[in-house]
Amino acid sequence: RDLTAIHSPAKAPMDSKSKATVVFLPLPIRGHLISTVETAKLLLAGRHRDKFSVTVLTLPAFVPSTEMDAYTAAVAASGLDIRFEELPVPDGDPLTRGDESSEAFISVYVDRHSPGVRDAVARLRRAPRPVAAMVMDFFSTAFIDVAAELGVPPYIYFTTSASVLALMLYLPTLDVLVPSDFEDNVGNIQVPGLPSPVPPMAMPKPVLRKKESSYTWFLYHARRFREARGILVNTFSELEPAAVRAHEEGLFLPDHGAAAAVYPVGPNIALDFVAGQEHECLRWLDGQPPSSVVLLCFGSAGSFPEAQVKETAEGLERSGQRFLWVLRSPPKGGRGMPTDTEDLGEVLPEGFRERTAGRGLVWPSWAPQVDVLAHPSTGGFVTHGGWNSCLEALWFGVPMLVWPLYAEQHFNASRMAGELGVAVELKVDRKKGNFVAAAEVESGVRCLMEEGFCEQGRKVRARAKEMKVASRRALEEGGSSAHSLERWAEELARGVVLDVGV
Repeated sequence: RDLTAIHSPAKAPMDSKSKATVVFLPLPIRGHLISTVETAKLLLAGRHRDKFSVTVLTLPAFVPSTEMDAYTAAVAASGLDIRFEELPVPDGDPLTRGDESSEAFISVYVDRHSPGVRDAVARLRRAPRPVAAMVMDFFSTAFIDVAAELGVPPYIYFTTSASVLALMLYLPTLDVLVPSDFEDNVGNIQVPGLPSPVPPMAMPKPVLRKKESSYTWFLYHARRFREARGILVNTFSELEPAAVRAHEEGLFLPDHGAAAAVYPVGPNIALDFVAGQEHECLRWLDGQPPSSVVLLCFGSAGSFPEAQVKETAEGLERSGQRFLWVLRSPPKGGRGMPTDTEDLGEVLPEGFRERTAGRGLVWPSWAPQVDVLAHPSTGGFVTHGGWNSCLEALWFGVPMLVWPLYAEQHFNASRMAGELGVAVELKVDRKKGNFVAAAEVESGVRCLMEEGFCEQGRKVRARAKEMKVASRRALEEGGSSAHSLERWAEELARGVVLDVGV
């Protein structure tokens, strides 16, 4: 299976003496860091690659990750003109996670690293070559102040969709228009430029309740977006045409103007990095018929209580479909990341694995999601709706059933099953911890996988195949995202004096 034919950038010359430096500042979270670095790699693959080198300033990780370490090591050794530098731990007492939201913790954590970022970028500016830009995560708007102090153009890298970006840009206006908590709003919420309104319970988790710290920080970052020179978005125009067009027209701002330029540059996913040898899950898939297996995988932070596991198992069994289920256990103590399931027999219904032997595999640990989605036996994907997972599925033309859990995933699910048409709708009881009954799991999986079971499934399967073609064309020479990336590179080149080619 060739995962790299289109996406892998060509190697650039290593001589950096006459190049401008573009500084990338990803969050030390898998879905943010990898997506950001993949964007940097694309910049070095374009026709401006002789004009730029990349320095990635990484914040110390919240939790040690051998996968992220292996990924950055592989990129650093790839021959591209890209280097990684880890920022020092800030002075003062270590920042510990209390009862505040993830958004509050991350935002404060980022701000604590501003002096280290200032020192690192100032040192780069003293080098003979100029610093063309600082590209920061959308949770890292505190670094806009550092960029202003040093006279470096600031850019935001937005790791999720253009539709979520539209909501964030419009959030300061919505904050005034909707006095109540969004979860208590009587009607749907209108966001200019989006084809369909947003149901209150499809709003991202951080903005449901205005008195919570997550909302305060989301609103803070949204207001600061206008200070950026531009915003790079991990999407492509063919997937979200209405949202991209609305960004171009500035519809989300009260004055319809003075907006940061928006560059759709996706899908940016790591297709040329595989950790380890061929996985046992892939060997099991080798023995299954083409497009017959539904993958259930819920991201690095997704897990379920035992009662939900049993409901899911019952639904899968009744569906009659072949499945590969990545089943990890909730974090011990309720905080942190999911852990490997030590004893599947304790959490699954009695006799479940025996009754589904041959057509189902329950895997208790990490699985190589990209490789599974690329496998010809995979025909459907039950996902939490994290944006990177959605883009990976579309790259391989795999239709989705979205089961949102946290962050902006309920919003993603609403868009994917609605106007974008690439996912089957799943009825999730958000007020009961995103509970899904066995009957709903059964019907959702059958709709996704079974020919003739439901019309929505047929349309979603066809749409996924269309997006497989469109996502790859977007990154090819002359494609929409390639063109957008070139526009951004040209803007960077205009902002610095380069000696290349003189």
